[in-house]
Amino acid sequence: MAVVFQRTAGLTDAETHYCPGCTHGIVHRLVGEVLVELGVLDRAIAVIPVGCATLAYDYFNCDVQQAAHGRAPAVATGIRRVLPDRVVFAYQGDGDLASIGTAEIVHAAHRSENITVIFINNAIYGMTGGQMAPTTLVGQKTTTSPLGRDPRLAGEPIRIAEMLAQIPGASFVERVACDSPPHVKAAKRVIRRAFETQLAGEGFALVEVLSTCPTNWGLEPVDALAWVRDHMIPYYPLGNLRDPKKDAAARGGVRPEE
Repeated sequence: MAVVFQRTAGLTDAETHYCPGCTHGIVHRLVGEVLVELGVLDRAIAVIPVGCATLAYDYFNCDVQQAAHGRAPAVATGIRRVLPDRVVFAYQGDGDLASIGTAEIVHAAHRSENITVIFINNAIYGMTGGQMAPTTLVGQKTTTSPLGRDPRLAGEPIRIAEMLAQIPGASFVERVACDSPPHVKAAKRVIRRAFETQLAGEGFALVEVLSTCPTNWGLEPVDALAWVRDHMIPYYPLGNLRDPKKDAAARGGVRPEE
């Protein structure tokens, strides 16, 4: 019998700890598949900080370095500079990257560090009990905003992709989602493109992935997918914001160094 679907070699056979309906597992698989298809799994290094994905060292079938909360871009920078032949990526959540790690991600982009960042945005602190995150939507209820996020007190949700896309050193920035099969397929293409940016030496690349948190949202898994479509995507629109290929085309196909 022909095998039509099996575990990617980019992941171990460990059973994940993620809640039912959480799309972290989908993104893990996409990253693992891309590393295998690009032929770089044996020289890939993941950097995992604190958050729901803090146990990802058990799941990615490559070398993994644990980082302090929010410091993954700084750690990834050090690894990539010391080991320039490696393919280095950070895997971060919104409570990590968009809050305590804001300085690290902004300056890594400013320096155009040749790393890839997979940024999971589920609009909440998932691991620590469902508190309001910098990405929590206006009116969204959390354990620390039981009446809903009030922009007069907490400001508007941060659009990380749009913010980083304004930085000249950010070579590739795109937002995707995992709420439907077509969006999952598109997300894989974008994640591959982000790693190709690093392999081409083109600098900093970030993919923001809109993800679900059924447990802390208080929704069934299917309803959580609909919540992404109905509430997150309208505020966090999908699409590419920066791409070195597009930038080169806008300059007539000539890069500045050429």
